[in-house]
Amino acid sequence: MTTPQYPTAPPASAGETPLWAPLYGASFGQSIQRFFKKYADFTGRASRSEYWWWFLAYFIVDVVLYILMFSLGMVGASVNSDGTATLGPLYWVLFVVLIVWWLATIVPQLALTWRRLHDANLAGPFFFLGFIPFVGGIIVLVLTLLPSKPEGARFDRPRA
Repeated sequence: MTTPQYPTAPPASAGETPLWAPLYGASFGQSIQRFFKKYADFTGRASRSEYWWWFLAYFIVDVVLYILMFSLGMVGASVNSDGTATLGPLYWVLFVVLIVWWLATIVPQLALTWRRLHDANLAGPFFFLGFIPFVGGIIVLVLTLLPSKPEGARFDRPRA
């Protein structure tokens, strides 16, 4: 009985890892670049380092935007005579920036999670387990923490 042959990326000595292949040991910068280059690509795989470095970057941007929104949002804020507060104009500008950030990263985050599940040799639609109330997010978190499996190469679509 023969084992199926799956496409593999060229060895690191052959140059840069192609975009269709997972980049194991990706750096912080490389994972951000690959995230935006593979914006809506649901094929292929994403290594754990690609996945988690991106989510660190996303978390940092979110925290910075929230801090700016709430600290600068107090500039020009006022308290009305009835005791309610009116936030400053910078709050609303940064709120719009935050919404645009979320909307700009929804599809690529879904694609990245999909590819991360492929790398663990799981079907991408396992992502939808995240919609199970209370435990869904934990299930998807555990699935994205799974190690890479060579069998996941069946999801690769090599491009010349």
